Amino acid sequence: MLRYKFAVLVPTVLLGLGVIAYSYQTYFQNAKDEGSSGCRLCRKCCDAPSRSQAFFTAAPNAPAPNVPAQALFGGTPQRNMVNNTDKNIPIDWDKGGKNIKWVADLGKASYGGPVIANGIVYVGTNNERPRDPKVDGIRSILMAFSEADGKFLWQNDHPLPPDASYDEVRKLGLLSTPTVEGDRLYYVIPNAQLICAEAKTGKIVWTLDMHKQLKVHTFHCANGSPVILGDKLFLVTGNGTDEDGEIPEPGAPSFLAVNKADGKVVWQSSLPGKDIFDGQWSNPAIAVVKGKPQIIFPGGDAVLYSFNPDDGKLIWKCHCAPGQKKGDSPFANIISTPVVHDEKVYVGLGVYPGAPTVPRSTHFVCIDATKTGDVSPVSYNAKDAGNKNSALVWAFGGKIEPAPKITERQVNFGSTISTCAVHDGLVYICEETGFIHCLDAKTGERYWNFDLKGAVWGSPYVVDDKVYVIMEDGIVSIFKLGKKFEPPIAEIEMDSGVMHSTPVVANGTLYLMTHSKLFAIAEKK
Repeated sequence: MLRYKFAVLVPTVLLGLGVIAYSYQTYFQNAKDEGSSGCRLCRKCCDAPSRSQAFFTAAPNAPAPNVPAQALFGGTPQRNMVNNTDKNIPIDWDKGGKNIKWVADLGKASYGGPVIANGIVYVGTNNERPRDPKVDGIRSILMAFSEADGKFLWQNDHPLPPDASYDEVRKLGLLSTPTVEGDRLYYVIPNAQLICAEAKTGKIVWTLDMHKQLKVHTFHCANGSPVILGDKLFLVTGNGTDEDGEIPEPGAPSFLAVNKADGKVVWQSSLPGKDIFDGQWSNPAIAVVKGKPQIIFPGGDAVLYSFNPDDGKLIWKCHCAPGQKKGDSPFANIISTPVVHDEKVYVGLGVYPGAPTVPRSTHFVCIDATKTGDVSPVSYNAKDAGNKNSALVWAFGGKIEPAPKITERQVNFGSTISTCAVHDGLVYICEETGFIHCLDAKTGERYWNFDLKGAVWGSPYVVDDKVYVIMEDGIVSIFKLGKKFEPPIAEIEMDSGVMHSTPVVANGTLYLMTHSKLFAIAEKK
């Protein structure tokens, strides 16, 4: 096993969430052609922002074959954390420059992206280290860099209103991971404005103010990463509760379809309405089921909702936490982004970091997307007679039975904010507390798990026959793929504070985003 120490002079903590993507229109055509919290989770104490402050990011990538760029969260509209194209990705790099292609300075808090398209790398950050001296004060910043050499190209800046509801995220910058399609760039600023800009220059084309125009009220912020199909853009708006747990606008949309050309609303849904637990920070995914597309929205009530993307008619809904209802404490919600693979939907349950209560155990579920109607299970046992007509294929998690010794781990699966990777019949998924699991994609059987001994906010990322995982304390662990467990083939200690990111690979380059820097890492020839 290789272990490297990567000491970098970074003035603050390593945070962020990496993502990837490509044109959904291209993907859909291909599809048709083919048929609890706290320092106990850290190994180090640091001056990072509180877990609740730091979390409100896009959360979480499966490129289809021959996808040339990585331009939105999740790699494809399926949101699968798998890159099937890139090879020869480094498993070692160091501060002396080994395999470091370039490094770019960001603000002091960076959460959105990176995404890569058309030779440009886009990153969401804050304004604590201003690139433009004329732009001062607290702003959400979208930065653009040259993919080739990391040269700064341009930035967009957005102020936040003085409302106290944004105080938790005011200094965290742009939290949305952008989506790029063709010559257009789409992202969401914390006060619920959907922005369309020119991808090359950043010039604003249109803005949809979801707060003013649609009465969306967010729990702290909006952070969605849009998905595009044809001429429509789909988004979770972030509608949620206030600080007292009340829902000021239950009739405001949670799920939105807009015309990508002008931002006009095509259709909207206010589900889950009054049943939202707190916030809604996940992202929609696109499935192709029996040759027809579905847009799958994760609701803030732990329910998956599938809609006809043309008119917004509900196809099916499935409660992923059987028996749970608003008011239960603790509760499990959908924080991660659902992944679509082989007409099934894979998603884990959890709570946002810093939530006042945390369930001791949660579940990771596999749902059949071919069903219609209310296909919610009555229990997590797929063989339960009451689940005969449900869409539950399998569920992994819950408490260990019979209970082990009090000194041993008591649960099969805990809270997760990670998006999974489904590859070669296996599912790779992480818990926030730092366990990585390898499961059978068809049955949910666990082949192995491993205690990373550090919290994981990002997602396992499969590329080049390996899975990369980043821990909160800045260690990158790299595993071989497969049913048989092998210890990490490399552990690279970034030695730069806390890290909450997901690795992103595009065009042979690995991108790691810290709170204040963006690293491009590639094998030097």
